[in-house]
Amino acid sequence: MNKRILLGLIALTLAIPSVSHANIGNKTASVPSLAILDTGLDTSIPSIKEKLIYEVCILEWTTCPNGQSFMEGPGSSHIPLPEIMKNGFSHGTQMASAALSTNKNINIVFVRIIGQNINGDRQIATEKTVYDALNWVFANKDRFNIQAVSLAQGHQNLLPSPNYCPITPETRKSINNLLASGIPTFAAIGNNYNYSQINWPSCIPEMIAIGAGTKGGIERYNNYDPALVDFYSTGNVAVSLPGNLSGRAAGSSVATQVAAAGWLVVKQLNPTLTTSQLFELISQKSQKITMDRKFPQVGKFFDPRRY
Repeated sequence: MNKRILLGLIALTLAIPSVSHANIGNKTASVPSLAILDTGLDTSIPSIKEKLIYEVCILEWTTCPNGQSFMEGPGSSHIPLPEIMKNGFSHGTQMASAALSTNKNINIVFVRIIGQNINGDRQIATEKTVYDALNWVFANKDRFNIQAVSLAQGHQNLLPSPNYCPITPETRKSINNLLASGIPTFAAIGNNYNYSQINWPSCIPEMIAIGAGTKGGIERYNNYDPALVDFYSTGNVAVSLPGNLSGRAAGSSVATQVAAAGWLVVKQLNPTLTTSQLFELISQKSQKITMDRKFPQVGKFFDPRRY
């Protein structure tokens, strides 16, 4: 089924810095929140701390800061230095920064979904982690005025399946529950140069699948599926890094944050439009881009600055 039609149908004991989450009471009514599902945060960075209104840790391992598999409240998403610099755990900090650099008029609800063992290694996150996190977002959407979700962690081979995108009914149900409430989930298509498939869960039809591009074209590292990629957004931006350092981040993960935060820009400008109408508006105003003759991918570049 055409995704636009589908959207229309659905629319019908660690030293942890203190984060007060003081914004909860006085800002959520007027400022939309983006729920970011990722590795963890350096919550001491001023630009992130200012906009971070709530933190959650949802894992399949007992490695949340409280020694359990679930934790919420101040410090739940925090990973201290130098542990956050190991094995890609700085990713979450970069994602929050990329979202805020796109849209400063949002709050962040951060859901940590990747565990770290005693050696600093990443722990496996299965489908259960994803739908548990999405279900938490759904249950708390009104409490924190969550209006979009971004997920830039994915798999190329989640489960054995005759189709490259396995049927994952629990995750799909969670995505649909959010969509029915007007909350889209944005997911990264991946950076594996795979021109025949995109990452799970971005391949789930109800996801808004995002790749990295520029006005000049599609970045070659993107995965690709012409039936499932929805938009490309800017995939290279200046970000804050753990330790409050400055740097740049690139990839479809970054583009996913730009697109999700950009969606909220468009929604703030068009508050009466439904999810499907916002999707159509963005689709109509997005610029057509391609890769090159050797790799003839075609897509639409969503630039929030055009709104």
